[in-house]
Amino acid sequence: MDYVVIVAGGKGLRMGSSVPKQFLPINGLPVLMQTIKRFREYDNSLNIILVLPKEQHEYWHELCKNYHFTAAYAVAEGGETRFHSVRNGLAMIPDDADGVVGVHDGVRPFPSIDVIRDCFETARTAKAVVPVVPVVETLIHIDGQGNAEPAPRDSFRLVQTPQTFDIQLLKHAYKQDYKDCFTDDASVVDSIGQKITLIEGNRENIKITTPFDLRIARVLD
Repeated sequence: MDYVVIVAGGKGLRMGSSVPKQFLPINGLPVLMQTIKRFREYDNSLNIILVLPKEQHEYWHELCKNYHFTAAYAVAEGGETRFHSVRNGLAMIPDDADGVVGVHDGVRPFPSIDVIRDCFETARTAKAVVPVVPVVETLIHIDGQGNAEPAPRDSFRLVQTPQTFDIQLLKHAYKQDYKDCFTDDASVVDSIGQKITLIEGNRENIKITTPFDLRIARVLD
C-alpha cells in the first residue's frame, strides 16, 4: 500500500500575502487542492496525508466546503520544521506498513503524472528516489573571502519532489534527532548511509514561493 505525505506549512511571507501561499488560487482552485488533485490523477487509491499547521486546519476545511473539494485524505499537524512536519505525517502510517511513501511539497502543483509514476515505481527496488532537473543558468561560486569563480553547472542538479522511499526505510531515517543539514528527505535518508537514486523530473514542477512563481503557475495550469 502506497502513501504520499504532502507538506504545506507556508505562511506566505515571501508571497507578501496575508493568505498562506498554499491557499492562493490558480485559475479557480487553491494551490494545495491542485496538488492533491494531481496525485489523485496518478492513483485514486493512493493514501494521502496532508500536513498543515494546526492554526490553518479550520481555514482549510472552510476552503474545502467553499470549493466542494471532496478528495479523500488524512490530516496531520505541522511541526516546528519541515523535518518535524514530515515525521508527524509518517506517524500516521502503520508501523508495519509495506510499500512506498512519497513526500511532496504542497506548493508544487505540477509534477507530471509520468514523473510521479517513475518515482514510485523506481523506489520499489531502489528504495530512495529523487527527481531532479539540470541547471541551465551559469553558476558562480563565492568563497569565504567573497571571491567569485565559475562553477561547473554540469555537476549540479535542481532537486524536486515527490521524493519517494521504501516506507520502512523512511520511518527508520526519521527516528534520528533533527539536524540543521536536514533540508529535505533525501538528506535525512542519506545520513543513514542509503544511496539516493536520481531520476529525471519535469521543469514545470516549480515550487510556488513568490508572486512571480504564482504568475508562472497560472500560465502553466
